[in-house]
Parts: sequence; C-alpha cells; structure tokens
Amino acid sequence: FINLIYVIWQKYAPDSISQSEIDQNFDRKRKLRAKTKILFSLGAGTEGAVTAAGITTVLFYNQVLGVSPGLCGLAVALSIISDAVTDPLVGTFSDKINTLVGRRHPLMFLSALPLGIGLFFLYMPHNGLSEMQLFFWLLTFMVVTKFGLTLYLVPHDGLGAELTDDYDERSSLFGYNEVGTMLFPSILVFIVYLVIFPSSDEYANGMLNQARYIILAVTMSLVAASSALICSLGTLDQIPYLHKVDVSKKFHFVDFFKELKALLTNQSYLALCSWMLLMYIGLGIIGIVSTYAYIYVFELSSEDMFWASVAKLPGMVLAVPITMFFMKKLGFGKKDCMALGTVFPGALVAAPFIFAYFGFFPSNDSVYLNYAIFVPLAVGYTLFGLGYITMDSALVDIADDHELRTGYRSEGVIFSVKSFASKSTQSIGALIAGFGLEVINFPEKAVMGQLSAETENGLLILNGPLYLGFYIAATIIIISLYSITRDSHEKTLQKLEDMRSQRQS
Repeated sequence: FINLIYVIWQKYAPDSISQSEIDQNFDRKRKLRAKTKILFSLGAGTEGAVTAAGITTVLFYNQVLGVSPGLCGLAVALSIISDAVTDPLVGTFSDKINTLVGRRHPLMFLSALPLGIGLFFLYMPHNGLSEMQLFFWLLTFMVVTKFGLTLYLVPHDGLGAELTDDYDERSSLFGYNEVGTMLFPSILVFIVYLVIFPSSDEYANGMLNQARYIILAVTMSLVAASSALICSLGTLDQIPYLHKVDVSKKFHFVDFFKELKALLTNQSYLALCSWMLLMYIGLGIIGIVSTYAYIYVFELSSEDMFWASVAKLPGMVLAVPITMFFMKKLGFGKKDCMALGTVFPGALVAAPFIFAYFGFFPSNDSVYLNYAIFVPLAVGYTLFGLGYITMDSALVDIADDHELRTGYRSEGVIFSVKSFASKSTQSIGALIAGFGLEVINFPEKAVMGQLSAETENGLLILNGPLYLGFYIAATIIIISLYSITRDSHEKTLQKLEDMRSQRQS
C-alpha cells in the first residue's frame, strides 16, 4: 500500500521526494516555509474530530443509551491498557523502520483506516444491546480509535522534531500545529452544536437526540481519516531533510527498554511527562463534566454552548504571536512559558464554576450568564497555547539531549509518551469524572432544571476546584524540575555537531 502511494506520487510529483538535488550538508537550523508548517498542522483534524466527538461520548452512552456513568468512565479508562503497549512500540517502529517513503510517513498513512472505522462505529452501536454489551462496544471502538490516533500522532510529532534544530523555529513549527489542534476542534464543535445537534421543541439540548448521532459518526470519521492523509501527502517533500539514521539493526525489546530507561533518568523529561500527566487528567475531567454543567446547572441550549468554542478563537489567532513575543522579545525560557500557560488558563477556566459554587454568579435567566461563563474562558485561552507550544518544542530539545547522552535519535519514543499521556490521562480524567458523577448521585435521564442542590454543587466542584488543583500541581512540578535552558541547549547542539562531524570523517 505504501509503495503504491510512492509510485503514484512520484508519477505526478517526481521532484517532491527526490534527494538528488538536495545538499545533504544543509543547515540543520534552517528556517521552514510557511507552506510546510501549514501542511504539517493540517493533520490536527485527526485530533479535532476525536475531541469534538468526544464531548458527547459519555453523555451519549449514559443519558441517551442508559449506561451508568461509572461504566462509561471505566470503559474509557480501560482503553489505556492498549495505549501503554502501542504508544511506545509505534514510537520505536517509527524510529527504526525504513521504507521508500521514510520512517514516519508509512504509519501516518495507515492511521486513516482505524481512525475512520473506530469513530464511525463508536457512535453507531448495534441496536438492542444490553448495558454490558454497550460497555464492551464502547471499550472496543475506543481502543480502535485510540490506536489510529497513535499511528498518526507519534510519527507526526517525530517528523516535526526532525525538521529543524533551531530553538525558536521549533517553537514556531509546533506553534502552527498547536493552532491547528485548537482550531480544528473549535470548528468541529461549532458543527456539533449548531448543525449536528440543534435544539428543538422535543429536545431542549440536541445532544440528547439519538437519531442525530449517525451524522456525527459519518462526519467525524471522514474528517479524521482525510486529515491524516492530507498531512501525510503534503509533507512527503520533507523526507530528504530528516536525520539519517541507521535502521539496519534489528529491533530487540532489551534495547528498547534500555533506551526507555535512559529517558526516564532524564530529570527534565520526567518533569515534562509529569506536567503532561497532570494537565491531561484535568482536561479529561472537565472535558466530560463541563458538558453536564452547561446543560444541567446553567441550562444552556446547544446553540448557547457553541460560545465555548467561539471563546477559544482569540487564543488560536494569538497563540503563535504571544509565544514568540514571550520567547524572543521578553526572553522567557520554555519552562517559564509552560508555567504561565498552565496556571493562568487553569484559574480562568475554573473561575465561573468556583464563583457559581459560592453563589457569586448571574442567575440562569440573566442576560449576562453567557458572558460570565465564556469571557473568562476566552481570556484564559489567549495564554493556553503558550504552554502547549513550548511543551512540543521542549520535547524536541530533550531529543537532542538524549542523543548527546546515548548517541541515538529517539523522537518517536519521546513523543510516544506525549501521545500516551494525552490519551491515558484523559482516560483517567474520564474515569474520575465518571465515578464523580456516581458519587454526586447524578440521575439517569436527568431533566434540565430538576437537579438537587447537592448534585449541582458536585458538578461545580468537579469543574472548578478539582480541575484547578491538577493545573496548580503541574505548574509547581515544571518550575521545580525542568532544567534545559536556551544556553544549555545551544551547547548541546554544538556538541552534537562535533559528534556528527567525527562520524562522517
């Protein structure tokens, strides 16, 4: 299949992946064209489709199909078992394999199949299934979807790590990608709220309408699969610029675990992994319970809820300029940017729920309600990208540090932890959210405006103090333990250049 793509692509674009005209001594700190950055970021539609559809998953299986929230959370959490195996293995294969189209692209191309299948059947369960059968259906196609996401995300991030060694240009490249990871979910959430699940006389919130889920299934499966293919085809011309790595050695699990051990003894890497774990757990919690709070505490319609995505738009537009301003104009390091991009957005996103819990909030019939909910979200998201952009760039710096320590380029393995952290900890967040809904006695087939005060307060606690606690802990860890600076990275690159020159001579 991959060779067929190669033959077709060479026929219609013969120069796009040819190495013959490229000087192999090109500057590793090269500046990337805007076209390359845009094509690299277009694959964010894969995550966007999974994220946009994901806001409905627990609500769909719980309130529409009748599966208990605890079982829903357990199904999502159990899917991390497959991620624990597939993420590092895909990362290793991505580092070691060799094909006509390089090491990264084969897996990116193949990801389209499980992404399309998993997303379609996740929201189209077979009729007449019992609660336990629905639980296993949810678990199965959650695993398939996550495996597809792994096949795309891990080699994609590894590809980005190889394109340039420049400290700031890396941040710019992953800044484009971060804008994509914010933009695509927001656009697709617009579609979810306004087009796929409009409110009606029968359904005050359209996401409770089971008949509309076939539209969600078809739309998101097509978007995810096509985004993976577009990015893969669009970045084929970058293959000649990637690191030349010896892929002749056979893969051995012993070597894999030795390499993983070397990474896990790197303090900065451990700090970054811990930061990601805590951040994604918080996102996993609020990604589920915020939907419940919007519907059952604030009594918002699906049309009102779309403002949550509108609120994120300024952050998407300003993410890269803000990051470059902090790094180039103000001279902030990546550790400082990650800390700022964690604590301030976390506090602002949690603020409406905390104020509502203490009674300092507009009533549900107030004209100021939407402003009170979504303006803090908009302000918070102007700095949200600052943390995630610098996180990706920092992971590439760690790849350089790892090569200096061990002699191996391991972008795939390094970024596999990001993929695993994202999916597994959001799954843990979903588990916490699911059992949190059980603890606060959230009712089956709940009716808007008829929740008990205790249940409403429970939702506000899950969205406010609990979510914010994970972000504060992440900020403390990154400030305390991450140690790579601009100066130390420059010294690492110089030593690597000397090492590579010695190998070639």
